[in-house]
Amino acid sequence: QVQLVESGGGLVQPGGSLRLSCAVSGTIFRLYTMGWYRQAPGKQRELVATITSTGSTNYADSVKGRFTISRDNAKNTVYLQMNSLKPEDTAVYYCNGRLGIMEYWGQGTQVTVSS
Repeated sequence: QVQLVESGGGLVQPGGSLRLSCAVSGTIFRLYTMGWYRQAPGKQRELVATITSTGSTNYADSVKGRFTISRDNAKNTVYLQMNSLKPEDTAVYYCNGRLGIMEYWGQGTQVTVSS
């Protein structure tokens, strides 16, 4: 059974930082393209960042230069370092794993940016 478990969300002030983690079990993590998505209230889920099995990364324009996605294949974990957070980054953040037609999602972690 494949499981993706996110952690690291919370409340942070504008300009602050958070690091999200997603621990993956039940599959061969290193083969997967991993990603972070987010969904704000009343909005559709959107891509934040992805990282392939070879380490290539892709970012939404809205987070370029502020967020960094990385992975540790030894720990079966993908990270999202979020700096210079803005109120518009407030959302539930979801971890995603894809390999071919297989796709898995975590349960989500809330990130709230507010003073």
